[in-house]
This record gives sequence, C-alpha cells and structure tokens, in this order.
Amino acid sequence: MATTSHEPSQVAPEERSWPKFLVAEMWASLAISVIWLAVLFDAIYGPDIVTRGVAGDSAVVPSAVVVSIFAFLATWVVAKHGFRGTSRD
Repeated sequence: MATTSHEPSQVAPEERSWPKFLVAEMWASLAISVIWLAVLFDAIYGPDIVTRGVAGDSAVVPSAVVVSIFAFLATWVVAKHGFRGTSRD
C-alpha cells in the first residue's frame, strides 16, 4: 500500500492589531485629556460662584476651581485602572 502525503496547510497571515495594553492606555489617556479639556473650557466660559453674606460681604470663586477638584479625583481613578500593568484575561 502506498500513501501520499498532502501539502502542509498554509496558515493565513494574522492581521496586525494593537496590543491590548496599548489599547487600554490609549483610552485612559484620551479620557484624562477630555477631563482636563472640560476644566479648561469651564475656566474660560464658565460662570463664577458668587456668595453673599448677611453682613454684606461677598466672595467670588471661579467654578473651574471646584471642577478641577473633581477632575483630579477622576484622573486619579482613570489612571489607576487604565494604566495598571495586569491584564484582565
């Protein structure tokens, strides 16, 4: 009995894709950039927080000060989860 061998199967070349760690870092960087762009636009176009006391005194604080506090906290959380070195798989 004679057997013939088949040609080896050809594997299709794999499409190049972004490594998973770069994708997570890219989205985290984009999110942090958008957070701070929101602070920038609030600083330019946002209103001031004006408080008036009973004795006639008043205080004016730009609203970007308050927004930047929350932006800092959001940046901290996004960076912690977006730039961690472990994979989710």
